[in-house]
Amino acid sequence: MTHAASAAELESLLLSRSLDDPELAAATERTPDTPVLPDVSVVKVGGQSFVDRGREAVFPLVEELLEARATHRLLIGTGGGTRARHAYALAAELGLPTGVLSSVGNAVAGQNATMLGYLMARHGVPVVAGGGFDALPLYLSESRAAIFAGMPPYAMWQPLPDEGVIPPYRTDAGCYLVAETYGCKNMIFVKDEDGLYTANPKNDPSATLIPEITVDELIERDLPDLIIERPVLELMRHARHVRSVQIVNGLKPGNLTRALAGEHVGTVITAGGTR
Repeated sequence: MTHAASAAELESLLLSRSLDDPELAAATERTPDTPVLPDVSVVKVGGQSFVDRGREAVFPLVEELLEARATHRLLIGTGGGTRARHAYALAAELGLPTGVLSSVGNAVAGQNATMLGYLMARHGVPVVAGGGFDALPLYLSESRAAIFAGMPPYAMWQPLPDEGVIPPYRTDAGCYLVAETYGCKNMIFVKDEDGLYTANPKNDPSATLIPEITVDELIERDLPDLIIERPVLELMRHARHVRSVQIVNGLKPGNLTRALAGEHVGTVITAGGTR
């Protein structure tokens, strides 16, 4: 089918069918995508892994990020960390709903983005939010990097969890969605462990590193503890652009640089197959 015929079919279906129509969905699936920022890497800096550790962890990572700008364009997302968990505990104990917890989590991730932004301000790296994302091409052209709060701004529209009130889509999912939406080159989660383990290595000495695994394999294994949020796995299943993510230990200098260069360091999770 030619592009003109495909466009005509899509327009006809959109004007005549329900937006939930399966044939319409299939027609949009056949429409070629246009990656918006295909040479940009999204790097998620963990709140608990880094910001909460203070100067000893944050300053070396900031230097590594600044050096990486010479050869890579970066979107740097921030997590919420321990302060977000404390706020979730208070809000849940008060009986507040998921949407309120989502807003609180967004505020804490925003605080971490602000602090990281001030540390990188003299190098011209801005913090973006809301409508500021429209200017990303300019920021990335001028400073080769920008910082954002990783929490998706769902607020009261946060999807409800299967149980309890903790927002299911938090900063890992938010950073991944930014990478997928902009059709970015890769998605790297910078954590305080060497990657994904069979269990939490902080409290289980028998845990072993998993260097590479597919989304389906990981879901099938149903591990009791994951180093990234579980909704990221479902998002990857439906992704068009970012079909793999990498998890590295940013406390070890050079790991992020190696991952940005395409080296297999840490853990790589792939969606597997083609969409």
